Amino acid sequence: MAHFAELESKTDPTGFTSDTHLVVRQVTVVANDVETAAGPLGENDMHVDGETWCKNFFNKPDTNFKQTSYNSNFRKQYAGIGYTYDETKDVFIMPQPYQSWSLDSNNDWQAPVTYPTATTYTSNGVEKHYVIYWNEDNLRWIAYDGEDPVNGFNWDASALAWVPA
Repeated sequence: MAHFAELESKTDPTGFTSDTHLVVRQVTVVANDVETAAGPLGENDMHVDGETWCKNFFNKPDTNFKQTSYNSNFRKQYAGIGYTYDETKDVFIMPQPYQSWSLDSNNDWQAPVTYPTATTYTSNGVEKHYVIYWNEDNLRWIAYDGEDPVNGFNWDASALAWVPA
């Protein structure tokens, strides 16, 4: 099956900027055996004939469609509702999770502080995972242990260690 993202021009959906982006409105599945000028749709990844077929089939001549790969074989990753399409890079990009995060050279969002290297702790001889989340107000990683969620920790990026909050 071929998957096509229907795009609409919108002001930054995150609200972080006033920039205009091509935002995924929906993703539609189309049968691989649909005939196009270049042959069956399933044999022509990223071919404009599939995009034209969508415009005609859905009677949306002024709407942009871009094929997306369910297996992330092209255009970086499978498009989801709210993702943006970057025409210059020809990739789909996840929504920006926080205002402080920036896009890296791989088109992935990165926090201003690297994700903690210590993600587990030992309790009574059993290894357990911290519950870790980003705190945008304080620009740092916060963690709680699963046994006592009242006890919080802040990630000290210079010491590479959790310290009590």
